[in-house]
Amino acid sequence: MNIAIILSGCGNRDGSELQETLSLFLAIDRRGWHYQCFAPEDLYTVVSHLDGNEHGDRRDLLTESARVARGEIKPLKLFNAAQFDALALPGGMGAARNLSTFAFDGPSMKVRSDVEQAILSTVGLHKPVLAMCIAPMVLAKVLGKQGVKITLGGANSASQVAEQLGAHVQHCGVTDVCVDSQLRVYTTPAYMVGTRISEIFAGAENMIAALEKDCR
Repeated sequence: MNIAIILSGCGNRDGSELQETLSLFLAIDRRGWHYQCFAPEDLYTVVSHLDGNEHGDRRDLLTESARVARGEIKPLKLFNAAQFDALALPGGMGAARNLSTFAFDGPSMKVRSDVEQAILSTVGLHKPVLAMCIAPMVLAKVLGKQGVKITLGGANSASQVAEQLGAHVQHCGVTDVCVDSQLRVYTTPAYMVGTRISEIFAGAENMIAALEKDCR
């Protein structure tokens, strides 16, 4: 299996959540599978991980995401769904701030065109899409009209918005996996409900195990 992963920066407040992302990497690698990271080329506003405030700094998404991928990353514009077996989006507020505008616009959110195209091209080839934590909100926007089934943990404001967008939201525990067998979408709540890294890895492992079972 060769899985494409879209990153959204570095750090849970304004980019890809590191523990979720590394759990995803490890769950893939433990099976001897391969992954390739991608990220958009664009500027984003930095949020302090000490006080949670924006301080006016702007950084490049691809450059910051390269920190997570140890430099092994490509611009998202080079993504070709035909070259991969699946597409995955780890969580972190970068999914809500940089890949989409959910953090700012709620139900009026938009998704970056390159991210939307990556998702739609993958689904169009009937290949799996995976997402963790808040990243399923991106799928709710892109695939809501197709009635995608996702999880965002329990009953919360994000789940309400996802349902407004047409998604069917399933309440799940931290290590559970929601599977939309028709669209081949796999989601797990991660830090939407989790509190420990061991829980996050278990959720990522279970999500990849569900994908593995589907692809046998």
